[in-house]
Amino acid sequence: MLPLTGYAERLSARPGQTLRFHVANATGNAVSARVVRVRCADANPAIGGIKTESVAIAVTTLAEPGPQSVPAGSYAVVGPMGMLNQLSDCTFSLQIFPTLALMRRQVIMSCLDAHGRGIELELTSARVLRGTVGTTAGRTTVETELPVSLQAWTSVTLRVDSASRTLSLTAAPHSDRAAAQTVTLRLSGAPVLNAQSRRLSLGSASDAAPVDTFNGRLEHPRLMSEAQPFSSDDTSADASRDACLGDWDFSLEMHTHRVIDTGHLGHHGELINTPTRAVCGSLWTGQEHCFRHAPEQYGAIHFHDDDLDDCRWPATHAITLPADFKSDAYALLLQAGDVEENIPFFVVPPKGQANAKIAVLVSTYTYTVYGNHARPEWMNDPAWREAHVAQSKAWHAYPYNPGEHRDYGLSTYNYHTDGSGIALVSWRRPMLNLRVGYITYPYPEIRGSGLRHYPADSHLLMWLAHMGHEVDLITDDELHREGKALLEPYKVVVTGSHPEYHTAQMLDALQSYRDTGGRLVYLGGNGFYWKIALDPARDGIVEIRRGEGGIRAWAAEPGEYYNQYDSQYGGLWRRNARPPQKLVGVGFTAQGNFVGSYYRINPAARTNPKVSWIFEGVTAETVGGEGFSGRGAAGFELDRVDKRLGSPESAIVVAASENHPPDAPWMLVPEEQLTHITTIPGQTHKALIRADMTWFDCPGGGEVFSVGSITFCGSLPVDQFNNDISRILDNVLKRFSH
Repeated sequence: MLPLTGYAERLSARPGQTLRFHVANATGNAVSARVVRVRCADANPAIGGIKTESVAIAVTTLAEPGPQSVPAGSYAVVGPMGMLNQLSDCTFSLQIFPTLALMRRQVIMSCLDAHGRGIELELTSARVLRGTVGTTAGRTTVETELPVSLQAWTSVTLRVDSASRTLSLTAAPHSDRAAAQTVTLRLSGAPVLNAQSRRLSLGSASDAAPVDTFNGRLEHPRLMSEAQPFSSDDTSADASRDACLGDWDFSLEMHTHRVIDTGHLGHHGELINTPTRAVCGSLWTGQEHCFRHAPEQYGAIHFHDDDLDDCRWPATHAITLPADFKSDAYALLLQAGDVEENIPFFVVPPKGQANAKIAVLVSTYTYTVYGNHARPEWMNDPAWREAHVAQSKAWHAYPYNPGEHRDYGLSTYNYHTDGSGIALVSWRRPMLNLRVGYITYPYPEIRGSGLRHYPADSHLLMWLAHMGHEVDLITDDELHREGKALLEPYKVVVTGSHPEYHTAQMLDALQSYRDTGGRLVYLGGNGFYWKIALDPARDGIVEIRRGEGGIRAWAAEPGEYYNQYDSQYGGLWRRNARPPQKLVGVGFTAQGNFVGSYYRINPAARTNPKVSWIFEGVTAETVGGEGFSGRGAAGFELDRVDKRLGSPESAIVVAASENHPPDAPWMLVPEEQLTHITTIPGQTHKALIRADMTWFDCPGGGEVFSVGSITFCGSLPVDQFNNDISRILDNVLKRFSH
């Protein structure tokens, strides 16, 4: 755990609003806090290092921050407290699909209090099932003889019989019902099930916290008792109905964190820490891939011991933004003794009000999806890790890395501890790569500053300030909720270096803005690529299903390509009839290491009156050969024109990159490849590895300028902003904002 860290309740706020921060402090020293405007988040001495300005705004201390733990691990809590009161027998059954063996127990179900009353079912470190029941003589346990299989379904039944004073446990593998095993134990005392202080928990030993949590899928838990104490108004109910204490169907209300009891008592529950829903259950046949069409085949929930949707720390600090507070990038700076921390946030204009002609769209959803990305190089390459640490120290950069501090939950580019891909993330936790001064890549002689996402986007913001362009910052969170109305007051909307993750509402707004006269400037690469869904009830929780196609850190399992939050097919926007080319003229084509090259200007563009203005003051044949990102303006992830995928007929490629370093190495995106030597467009792999700097106009009067490269903005500050990439963008913004 870090000695001092924290998070904001949300990543953006408006003047007049109060923004709260949740800080954990294990230093033993008092914490001081102040707000700064972030001018440069790049620690590279060659660019001048980190630059901030103090802001005269009061920070209120709500509570003195102290040490905090992270309550990671998902589970469910169902029914009322004391739901086993007055019972003398019960039968609990469900299907389990364990995914990880651990040196500790993993609790499947628990309603066992500190006095030993109640029942519990667990998977032991030896991978056998163990049932526990409280009796008048103390706790009694029974275990199966053979271990259950991982990555396989098993039917499990735990029965307490008061008449015979027995405890029995049955495990029946779905793959071989003949291999079912039942173990029965004679109890030395009468069963005592009335755990009055406990609710029934699924996947945790506690109903109040994640304790000894389970890794794997649980399906259709059911609790029965022949002597259930709850009365029913329906006197005609049959015995089996009366005997049902809970019959939980996980296929219902998948977009929520509710657990629905279909039994007559309605012992509904809630999910804690957002386990993954809309996953295949024991009945999945492979014939239907959409859970809406066959919900009975998707009756499972996948629990993980590292799920985390909210650190749940108390709010310790707050700021109330003045009514005239300027829209910009800010951070809360914390200090306790010699330890420092920063928590960035963005201030957007008042709703319905624009203070500039230009809006910069900040990709907070993409920041969240990448939040705490533990890179494989950090995990697997000691030399890379040592270089990273050394560079951070030499530059006085942000000193912490998610690969070393994994307690705060990882990104959707990582795996859960059981090897399944992380599909759900939240911004209500410290995100160490969303920090002023964070370095993604070491080796500055090759990769320049080595920045991505938030710190990399500060190259654009510092350039805009230096060039005198007045701008408002808006974020994709406001864009998703307010749509086109957020964009309408602006002449120009500008993206950052990597606007990768979007909802349908965001794309709808951008397209409508563009088609009704708006000007859109796309300054990144691999943008508008993945489709995401948002928790409809809770801010800051993002879902991604990495379905068929795409460059992916992991692949969604067959049958699990549909989002639990919106019930829609996930994956690439390209596979949802919205390739990036349709919006911004270019789309993801190739990826290499974090190195860049240059663009060669198309000679015809200099004489074409539609686009010649882009190169006013630019005389060189090539531009962008230097930069603070990858040492070149065209690098790492590249986008190109493809009219087959929707690039408009009016699109003009004004410059294209070339001579990309062969040691990157470069690869086409999988969705463009047919075999190792053939591609869908029919061109060679080499021909498709390029960034197309592109302009086009729209029938409604809108215009689009796209650069097709993640590293483009890193070239803006070269030579104190006096360079051809700077001149090109300045020409575009002046023209678009007139």
